[in-house]
This record gives sequence, C-alpha cells and structure tokens, in this order.
Amino acid sequence: MKNNILIIIPAYNAAKYIPELFKRLSKYVSVDRMLFVNDGSTDSTQTEINKLPAHAIEFDQNQGKGMALKSGFDYAIKNGYEAVITIDADLQHKPEHLPEFFSRYGEGDVLIGTRFIHPKVMPFERLLTNNLSSIIISIFGCTRVRDSQSGYRLIKTAVLKELRLTSVRYDTESEMLFQTGYLGFTAAEIPIETVYEGSSSFINPVKDTTRFIRQIWKRMWY
Repeated sequence: MKNNILIIIPAYNAAKYIPELFKRLSKYVSVDRMLFVNDGSTDSTQTEINKLPAHAIEFDQNQGKGMALKSGFDYAIKNGYEAVITIDADLQHKPEHLPEFFSRYGEGDVLIGTRFIHPKVMPFERLLTNNLSSIIISIFGCTRVRDSQSGYRLIKTAVLKELRLTSVRYDTESEMLFQTGYLGFTAAEIPIETVYEGSSSFINPVKDTTRFIRQIWKRMWY
C-alpha cells in the first residue's frame, strides 16, 4: 500500500532542512512518491529541491500553506495515487513515523498524527489555540479530534475528491477536518512525537485565529 501513497511536503524557507528531510524520507519511500511544493520561498529552498530526484512544484510568490497543500492534492488525484501523507518540511514531523501510517492504513479515511499535548512540551500559545480549535472541530466537525493543528496526516484521495476547500493558508487544515467530519468520513489518530527545537512557526496568532473563527461561522450557517 505504501507504494501508492504520495508524500506531500509543503515548504517555505526550509532550505536548511531539505537535505536531512530527504535523507530520512528516503528510508521509507521511493523518490517517485515524494512531492515538494515550494511556496514562494525567499531563501535557497528551490535550489535544495532542485538537487533532489523527487517531484516538485514551485510557486513564484508565497500563496499560503493551504494553497501548497491543494496543489499537492490535485497532483495526487491527477496521477492516480490512492492516498497522500502531508508532512512539514521543517522536521517537526518525524519521517520515522511513516511506517505507522502505512501499517494502519484503512483504519480511517483520515489518519491524524496526534502529538502529546502538554504545557511542558508545547508552547503555551500553541497549546491554548490547539485545545480550543480541537474542541470546536470535534463538535462542529462531527468527529473526535485531539490535535487539530497537526499537519501530519494521511488522507485518502477518495476524500480529497469530495472536499471543496476555499481557504488558502493555515486554516485549510481546520477546514479539511470540518468537511471530512460533515461528509461522514472516518478519522483515526496515530500518536507522534512533539518536536519544536530548531524550527519556528509561520502561524500568525491573530490572523490565523480569525481565519479559524471564520471557518466556524461558515460551518454553522452554510
């Protein structure tokens, strides 16, 4: 099954991580199952991607993580992959968890890599936002989610074909969970390690929280 799953890696200013990420990914998947999406990086991310034999998409300008993901989803559907796994480029998602995603394929239409949520491990602002959004998505998305902010996910392309995603930034991942639950698709969780050292978040607490609230509004009234 792992041979028909595409690994989608949205990347923004992640040049320093690309070589190690590729090395570790290569232990579990072949290069023809990797798709790097450079979201208009201003560093040498594209230069590092060009050194790799993997598939790649490049945006001339930054369009948002959601748009990068959607371009990867379109690629997967067009090329006949049965599922995708989304993984961040900054090594906060350990490729070493991929075998767990592969072995548990079929337990849900969506498999969510769920981190250990604890104040001593996760920064407070992320902890607060994550807990709040997870509760709201679990209620309005009709499916239990404990780590709504995790972008480490396996999603069947049968699900992707039914989604009508309108957001283009970090709220896309929340919108995805709202819609999958509403459409009756099943979700399961896979415990993953929490990694923050050496990387920074591009999430804007004010703007992205506002976008999340907009998703709630749309879910309630549309």
